[in-house]
Amino acid sequence: MDDNVQIRKNVKLCYHYLITHFLKLILVSSLTVLVMNVSRLSLNHLAFIFLVAVLGTTLSFMSRPRSVYLLDYSCYLPPSNFQFSYQKFMNHSKLINSFNESSLEFQSKILKRSGLGDETYLPEAIHCFPPRPTMAAAREEAEQVVFGTLDNLFENTKVNIKEISVLVVNCSLFNPTPSLSAMIVNKYKLRENVKSFNLGGMGCSAGVIAIDLANDMLQIYRNTYALVVSTENITQNWYFGNNKAMLIPNCLFRVGGSAVLLSNKASDRKRSKYKLVHTVRTHKGSDEKAFNCVYQEQDEALKTGVSLSKDLMAIAGEALKTNITTLGPLVLPMSEQILFFATFVANRLFNAKKKMRPYIPDFKLAFDHFCIHAGGRAVIDELEKSLRLLPKHVEASRMTLHRFGNTSSSSIWYELAYTEAKGRMRKGNRVWQIAFGSGFKCNSAVWVALRDVEPSVKNPWEHCIHRYPVKIDL
Repeated sequence: MDDNVQIRKNVKLCYHYLITHFLKLILVSSLTVLVMNVSRLSLNHLAFIFLVAVLGTTLSFMSRPRSVYLLDYSCYLPPSNFQFSYQKFMNHSKLINSFNESSLEFQSKILKRSGLGDETYLPEAIHCFPPRPTMAAAREEAEQVVFGTLDNLFENTKVNIKEISVLVVNCSLFNPTPSLSAMIVNKYKLRENVKSFNLGGMGCSAGVIAIDLANDMLQIYRNTYALVVSTENITQNWYFGNNKAMLIPNCLFRVGGSAVLLSNKASDRKRSKYKLVHTVRTHKGSDEKAFNCVYQEQDEALKTGVSLSKDLMAIAGEALKTNITTLGPLVLPMSEQILFFATFVANRLFNAKKKMRPYIPDFKLAFDHFCIHAGGRAVIDELEKSLRLLPKHVEASRMTLHRFGNTSSSSIWYELAYTEAKGRMRKGNRVWQIAFGSGFKCNSAVWVALRDVEPSVKNPWEHCIHRYPVKIDL
């Protein structure tokens, strides 16, 4: 049995190399024939070929999008006194007298199976007894996370803040007036004509949406920087009721945030870490089940929380299929695209009684690193299975969930920071960031490393990376 599996792997590997290099062989052969026959062409023919080549090159150069580079990014590391262990969580939940015995037992069960460790963080307002879910406390949490992250990013990049032309901030559940983007403009005295955006209610995939928006803006404005800030706010969004579907976020979501500095300056390529290659966005909001599967509402006692549907994983799976259908042709080698297309045609045209199983492309041939949103153990398990990944491909996601919990839209940056801290990012490596969010959305971003990437100063893992990976008992 093992021999047969190995034979199939070897056959597929040979097929992959053959198809990958087939077009190169055809191109080399064509050029050879052209060079051998160039002496037979008249000067007019040669001039025509030269003009066509120049025109084609010029049109190609003028029509291609501007390159967008990632200079650096930063992830927030809360102070150690904000850590909230399993035992502290349960003791605190009992003392505040908001949960009945059934709810306490449910939260204990979810926490034990969640994949979270004992060093995740909750804001100061939740540590208080009784908790302090006030507007002032929520602003304090936002300022601590956002300013702490940006201070580190600006210190590492030494960028002139006045050169930042675009600011995109995303925070799903806390949208005060003035906005969080205005808070940043005020704190750092950004230029008066900065193009600022504040994205709310877009869930855990909003970080990729923010990158996509910043990329669009950098196609319009030349020689400038875009700043993308992703966070979530827990202070006013902790659920104090007994609806079990609304208790799950309490067990998973934790404090975190990220800030990313993008540039479209050609001169910044040498000092940048990555180049943005693709962004692909999928929105399933036209489907009622998808729209309602992550829903903020009030329970019977008028206590506000976010309800997670039992259909969430099935809906996420459908969104993923749609997303990779668009992403696949952009990133997969021709060998995988041919296999996928052949299976599709066989099932549709021949209408066999026993249809072939849909071919799942091997995305391991397209990417070196995977940053799967650390939404929970079930999310990571499902993508590992669906995409036929190996444990090493989901290590960054599992370890991020264990160390920091679900930090919402910023989790994919903690995962990238983990890969860098492990010293695994090499020049030319391709990274796939994939995230899911309310609405329901599945969004992807693809990056390529421009050099061997070392972790930046104050990488969130620098104090504990030597302890990871850890074994997670579930």
